[in-house]
Amino acid sequence: MRPKFGPAGNSDSFSSKEYKSSIYAPKYCHEFGLDAYEFQCGRGVRLSTDMGEKLKNEAVSYGVQMSVHASYYISLSSVDPEKRYGSSRYFLESADAVRRLGGTRFVVHSGSCGKLSRKEALLLAKETLKYCLDEMDSAGFSDITVCPETMGKIGQLGSLEEVMELCSIDERVLPCIDFGHLNARTQGGIKSDEDYAYILDTMEKTLGKERSSSFHSHFSKIEYSTGGEKRHLTFEDSIYGPDPRILMRLVAKRKLSPTIICESAGTQAEDALIMKTMYEEELKYYE
Repeated sequence: MRPKFGPAGNSDSFSSKEYKSSIYAPKYCHEFGLDAYEFQCGRGVRLSTDMGEKLKNEAVSYGVQMSVHASYYISLSSVDPEKRYGSSRYFLESADAVRRLGGTRFVVHSGSCGKLSRKEALLLAKETLKYCLDEMDSAGFSDITVCPETMGKIGQLGSLEEVMELCSIDERVLPCIDFGHLNARTQGGIKSDEDYAYILDTMEKTLGKERSSSFHSHFSKIEYSTGGEKRHLTFEDSIYGPDPRILMRLVAKRKLSPTIICESAGTQAEDALIMKTMYEEELKYYE
């Protein structure tokens, strides 16, 4: 299997076409030569039955793999038990949405550390994640994969190691490795083949080769400050990283098959195509 590439939501160029609804998103991706799309539910799931069915049919027709980004209101590490366990409602809504779209995975944020130590916050997040997975089982969503995301702000729970620990809870938990976020929280720490290799090797050691090969991913160049992530950029930026070419080389060399979702600011479909082109160029050396 080869990696799949696509945008998070719709690029600015989507609205410049005659398309007036996200129902046309799979067709739009297909026109770019892309085969993945992440439906954005950050402000809550807004997906009618009719919209879900039409989007699923369009995705199947155009060969586009669907995923969902769950609500930003999820907080696995909140000190408020009501808020923490209330996150399960957003899990169930996201699981239902991605199933209706014909997909099998959704992305979640773990929350912030606040006044807790990182260890304390992680313990709460693991406990809450287990609870949410149990709730998904009870509701008939045991086949849906949950993807905790690496985060860009240093105060947020979501370093590479923290996400790996969350993924060790259950085999249906798969990491969403956001390389731009990791670069931002490490103050530009992803520069070389070795830097990328460390991330890929850490996943393989934690999850095993087969499971880690199909990881979920977000990618964009991100401006950062001392606190980490500030804002998403486009691939035209020449100041901030990380460099997608190195990752594409390693994905081709190692024969990995991740889903790579581009989160560039307004050019996510265009930049996803750049990554796909880079991958195909690198693949020629390793086939």
